[in-house]
Amino acid sequence: MADTLKAILLDSSRRPSVVTDLETLVDAEVSDKGGVSGAVIKTGFAAVKKIKPGIIGSACDSLLDDFAATLEPFYADFKGKGGGDFGAYLSGRGDEASDALLGVTDARADRSSRDSIKKIYSKLRPNGKKNVEEALPRLGQLIDKHTA
Repeated sequence: MADTLKAILLDSSRRPSVVTDLETLVDAEVSDKGGVSGAVIKTGFAAVKKIKPGIIGSACDSLLDDFAATLEPFYADFKGKGGGDFGAYLSGRGDEASDALLGVTDARADRSSRDSIKKIYSKLRPNGKKNVEEALPRLGQLIDKHTA
């Protein structure tokens, strides 16, 4: 078995399953949102999916390389400490992990040529850190599944 998170998640035989699982994770996280801010997220998410059907899976696939690279130091530290539950590990470093992951999406949004995507992202971004932190346990479980 490969030792690095990048080698595991980006392996051509595993990548399609990882992308599908990431898309499911995003759908589940959005679905679980409640209240006024949840309604805003759900509306923005639906708008993005309407603008370009299939965009969530495509985005997961296109971001996977950068996400894997960003999570690599966390994964190496996690393994160095004996492993266990990567979701719990990420949650324990929620501030740092969410900032790292949002750095990837911020850079991608900045480079987008689609003003509609930039506008929606800018509306969702203020709550992004909280939302990413809430998703870390599921993300860790997804990674645990693929690294087992």
